[in-house]
Amino acid sequence: MTWQQEFWSWMTPSYVKTAEPPAIGQKAPSTPKLTVPKDGKPTIIAFLRHCGCPFAEKTFLNLRDAAAAHPNVQFIGVSHSDQGSTDRWLAALPDTPKNTQPNLQIVVDAEREAYGAYGLGISSFLHVMSPAGLSNLNKLGKEEGIWNRPTESGNRWQTGGNYGVDKNGIVQWNGMHQRADDMSDFKKGISLVTAY
Repeated sequence: MTWQQEFWSWMTPSYVKTAEPPAIGQKAPSTPKLTVPKDGKPTIIAFLRHCGCPFAEKTFLNLRDAAAAHPNVQFIGVSHSDQGSTDRWLAALPDTPKNTQPNLQIVVDAEREAYGAYGLGISSFLHVMSPAGLSNLNKLGKEEGIWNRPTESGNRWQTGGNYGVDKNGIVQWNGMHQRADDMSDFKKGISLVTAY
């Protein structure tokens, strides 16, 4: 990782067409890299911020723990960092063997097509740099030891969010993030997608 990579992570990413976010009760969007439901199971999708973001790390760790606790639900983490950066980031996370839960898949979407299909575009300055978000960043580091990691690829302005899709491919949960530090309640999403 170089200072140039960190610098470019702050630059505005290239334009990606962004659809309206799928509403509850609508068919989940499909892209070449992301088709749900996966294996005919209810599916939780976590669109991550860039690899290196502490909030992306916490989201992924929560997703991984949810996958271990709910083997009948499929979990997908979507990264917009490139494949090599995503692989190195995953290898650096604690309890790495848990990252290979059979019902947990990582999709690399460096072109951000799936992000756009789910209505996740570029954020505002306050989305990333809000005082409350920066305070929560410090709190996450102090309380859980999750700090910024090197950002080799990806962009800090890309929004994240989570969706829940039932076994019939219908969106039952929308957890779009309003700020960089938002953490969705996967328990709520799981309860909604498994009810069908």
